[in-house]
Amino acid sequence: MIWYRSNRFLRRVKDEVLAVFVVGLVLAPVSWAGAGYKVLHAFGKGNDGGGLFDSVVVDTKGNLYGTAWGGGAYGYGTVFELTPGTGGRWTETILHNFCSQPHCVDGALPFAGLVLDVAGNLYGTAGGGVQNSGVIFELSPDSSSGSGWKFQIIYGSGSGSNLILDKAGNLYGPIGPGKHDAGAVSELVRPSGGESRWKEKVLYSFCSQQPGCRDGEPPEWNVAWDAAGNLYGTTKFGGNGSPACPGSAGCGVVYQLEALGGGKWKHLVLHRFAAFSGDGQLPYAGVVADSKGNIYGTTLQGGKSGTVFKLARQPDGDWKETILYDFPNSGRSGGGPMGGVTFDRSGNLYGTASGGGDPSCQCGVVFKMTPAGKGKWNYTVLHRFRGTDGWSPEASLLVDDKGNLYGTTVAGGAGGAGVVFEITP
Repeated sequence: MIWYRSNRFLRRVKDEVLAVFVVGLVLAPVSWAGAGYKVLHAFGKGNDGGGLFDSVVVDTKGNLYGTAWGGGAYGYGTVFELTPGTGGRWTETILHNFCSQPHCVDGALPFAGLVLDVAGNLYGTAGGGVQNSGVIFELSPDSSSGSGWKFQIIYGSGSGSNLILDKAGNLYGPIGPGKHDAGAVSELVRPSGGESRWKEKVLYSFCSQQPGCRDGEPPEWNVAWDAAGNLYGTTKFGGNGSPACPGSAGCGVVYQLEALGGGKWKHLVLHRFAAFSGDGQLPYAGVVADSKGNIYGTTLQGGKSGTVFKLARQPDGDWKETILYDFPNSGRSGGGPMGGVTFDRSGNLYGTASGGGDPSCQCGVVFKMTPAGKGKWNYTVLHRFRGTDGWSPEASLLVDDKGNLYGTTVAGGAGGAGVVFEITP
């Protein structure tokens, strides 16, 4: 199988995820919070792009950066910056229009978001490239260029996912097809000592456990660090097959890559979804770790209309999953979470559900989960989308130092092509 996101694959993915997540209504109470919601920028007017499948990142000055999947000067997406100004207004600047070069060798249709290093450089991934194998790019501040930024391809192999950085500035994430053509998690090592090219080091190749890819495949979503320097992630398929999983490709796994030192890593499956009745299925986002090493994430299906889950290491070394929320009332509280969850400094969880919410729109919600003691969590809807203010939030949220939330939607808004929004406490 071709694991990477070619242009054709990205178009198919877009068609799939733009479908409204329709689920049955179940009567159940849900809280509503009067948080302040504001659209910072609506896409689709002019050539600024549209279709925001991932979230934004923020620099030390409060500027936001992200990618738009389509549109722009050449119709294949953009990298943009939003700068705060007086009176609460934000100004958009296009940093790069994709497919500016023949055969889209500079990339096309960026599905994932960006990562920002301490020097202010941006890194991201896109489709296109040589033989549609995808690209990894860097945008660096450059006053000599017309846009103020220098764009360059740093690695010409497929990756359609977010990347993360280590302290040395090396990149990690799903990069390359791996040994079994089912994807791999790799490290992209920064050039040093006069070298000009980044080098890929494969940490683990998936679908190594035959038959049925019990270790999962493919690793399409971002990886995350814990405090000990271990990596965690999910795969959309693989793991448990039929009859436990209704899908023939499997329902996905959560995995750990344990850092053993000396550049060695050990792969471990923490959980195979569809493990029991009511368990989640098909994680469409990565996971996050808390200060105690517990892992949190979401699944698109399973439960009643998707789940929020927690994985905790047990004294015997095994991991136990707990369903924190299973979206029992999609018509009001949302359903089908495609983004992951994010912590604030107080230990609260925030996320988005791609469907449900407002009964007349079913355009998705932003939610908050607060620890209530004894392992229980309270679920609160912060915002129900109505189409004109955005439609289908499918990415994790960004929480700044003040507790403000920033996020995106794939569609909707004044221009019809998605929005970047802010929610203030």
